[in-house]
Amino acid sequence: MTDLIIAAILVLLAVIGGISAAGHFKGRGGCCGGGGCRPKKKRLKRVAYTKTFTVTGMHCINCKHRVEEIVGDVPGLAGVADLKKGTLTVSYAAETDDARFLTRLEKAGYPAKPQ
Repeated sequence: MTDLIIAAILVLLAVIGGISAAGHFKGRGGCCGGGGCRPKKKRLKRVAYTKTFTVTGMHCINCKHRVEEIVGDVPGLAGVADLKKGTLTVSYAAETDDARFLTRLEKAGYPAKPQ
């Protein structure tokens, strides 16, 4: 009887863990503080040039949104992150020092390097 109870508890824990993991990889909860982050889509009136960066540390849709939000907070910049490729494409309205957002990305746990 004890073996049956232990087996039932283990099955229950496995089911709960599977549901939690599935939600995590769909961008709900767990990583990066949950699923509430939705950055405003920022469009520049004029794009002078773009650069692509390789970003490490993006694991879910919340990470992607957070990276885009960090870049979008810098005046004259807009960013689009690609979670699958691990890249960030930044559009510049004018010549801007990359350190303005790269240091913020690093502090947030998303180190980036130009490609």
